[in-house]
Amino acid sequence: MAPLRRGEDEARRARLIVDRAVARGDFDNLALAGKPIPGLGEAHDPDWWVKGLIQRENITGLGPRAILLRTEDAELDARLDRQYTERQVREVLEDFNYRVVDARRQLLGGPPVVTKLRDVDAEVQRWRDRRAAARRAADAEAPPPPPRTSFWRRLWRGRS
Repeated sequence: MAPLRRGEDEARRARLIVDRAVARGDFDNLALAGKPIPGLGEAHDPDWWVKGLIQRENITGLGPRAILLRTEDAELDARLDRQYTERQVREVLEDFNYRVVDARRQLLGGPPVVTKLRDVDAEVQRWRDRRAAARRAADAEAPPPPPRTSFWRRLWRGRS
């Protein structure tokens, strides 16, 4: 449509645009057609658009430290299993425990930190046990090596 001219009514023009779109069928088969608009019945939340963006785009790493620490605690064993040395495991655990203690001293408010500290020595032992179990499982799945023939037998057959 052409730009608004002086004295032209914006509301009348908007109604005209919507009526033409309805006539073309632009509003047929919409995702929420005939359903209530989500989030209208709830109390006003000034951060509604941020929460919607985080949920829609599956963004991680944002939010109160207490909740981030809970999710990190749930995924910590998998993170430890990706480490190669005991020193790396200890560094990850010490960093995690430091951040839990720091979050407990928070002054900004937010949800309470209920994440427990991890015992470094016990977690290192659990890491060793999981590693040994994975190694045993891998050895059990590996096919046995082919039988080795002696040098003299290979020489007699003409292969070396």
